[in-house]
Amino acid sequence: MKQQQKIVVFLLAAVGLLILPLILQSFGNAWVRIADMALLYVLLALGLNIVVGYAGLLDLGYVAFFAIGAYMYGLLASPHLTETFAWIGAMFPDGLHAPIWVVIPAAAGLAGFFGLLLGAPTLRLRGDYLAIVTLGFGEIIRVFLNNLDHPVNITNGPKGMSQIDSLSFFGLNLGRTLDIGGYELNSVSLYYYLFLALVLFSVLISHRLQLSRVGRAWMAIREDEIAAKAMGINTRNLKLLAFGMGATFGGVSGTMFASFQGFISPESFSLMESVMIVAMVVLGGIGHLPGVILGAVLLSALPEVLRYVAGPLQAMTGGRLDSSILRQLLIALAMISVMLVRPRGLWPSPEHGKSLQQKGEGA
Repeated sequence: MKQQQKIVVFLLAAVGLLILPLILQSFGNAWVRIADMALLYVLLALGLNIVVGYAGLLDLGYVAFFAIGAYMYGLLASPHLTETFAWIGAMFPDGLHAPIWVVIPAAAGLAGFFGLLLGAPTLRLRGDYLAIVTLGFGEIIRVFLNNLDHPVNITNGPKGMSQIDSLSFFGLNLGRTLDIGGYELNSVSLYYYLFLALVLFSVLISHRLQLSRVGRAWMAIREDEIAAKAMGINTRNLKLLAFGMGATFGGVSGTMFASFQGFISPESFSLMESVMIVAMVVLGGIGHLPGVILGAVLLSALPEVLRYVAGPLQAMTGGRLDSSILRQLLIALAMISVMLVRPRGLWPSPEHGKSLQQKGEGA
C-alpha cells in the first residue's frame, strides 16, 4: 500500500472512531457501552500481548492485575474505607475521592509490582507449567478479594464495592452528561473517548516496544530462549520486565473498569475472563498489534451481537434452551471455526509466520 493510501486509510479510520459513539448513541446507550467495553478489552489484550505475544510467556492469570487495579481505585474512590474505618473517616470527612492523576500511576505501579512478584518465582518455568502457576495466581487473587471481608473488612467480600466515583479531570466529570452547543454527550460517550485515548497511547507504547532492543530481545526469547541466552541476552530480567509491563496495562484497565461500572465484585474477575483475554490475543494473531486489536473487538462485541441471535433460536426450541447457554455455544462454534480456517489467527504477524514456516520446513 502506498504512503498516500495509508494516510487516507488512517484519516478515515480516525474520523470513523471519533463519530462512532455519536452514531451509536442514536440507537441507545447500550451500544455505546458495548463499544466502551470493547476498548477496555483491547487495552487488556494489548497488555497481555506483551507477555504472550512478544515474550512468549503463557499467562492465564492476567485478570488478577485487572482486579488489582479495579479494587485499588474502588478503595480510593468510594465510601467503603471511610465507613469501615473511623480514623480514615475522620481524616477525610468529605470521603476519599482520588484524582485521576494519582489513580492511574498508582494502579500501574501496584499492578506492575504484582507482575514482578508473579514473574520472579516462575522464571524457570515454561509452557504448560508456567500456565498452571499463573492460573493459580489469578485464582488466589480472586479468592483473597472474595474473603478479605473478615476479620477486617477490606474488600467487602462477595458483596463487592459500590458507589465508586466516576473519573473527573479539568473539572469534567465523566459520570455526567456534557452539553456542547446544545448537543448532549452522555457519560458512556465521554468514557468512550477516554478509553480510545488510552488505547491509542497503549498502541503507541506497544509499537515502540516492539521495534526497540527490548522488544527484539523478547521475541528472541519467544523463538528460542536457549539461543537468546547464548547470545548474551539477560533472559531473567527481560522476562520480569515483560510481566511487569504487561501487568501495568491490566492495572490501568481495572481502574477504568471500576470507574465506568461504579461497582466491582470478585465475580467480575473470574478465570473465564483470563481465558477470554488470552483467546483475544490468540484469535487475532499473537504478537501482531492489528490482529490483537481485531481479536479483542470481535470477542468482546460478539457475545452482545449474538444475544440478538440467541433469542430467536431459543424461541425455535420452545424455550427449552437457555439463551445464555446458546450464546456461549455460538461463541465457541465461531471461535473453533475461525481457528480451523485461520490457525495462526485472523491477522497474524508476517514475521512470526515466516519463522514458523521456516521451522516447519527445517523439520
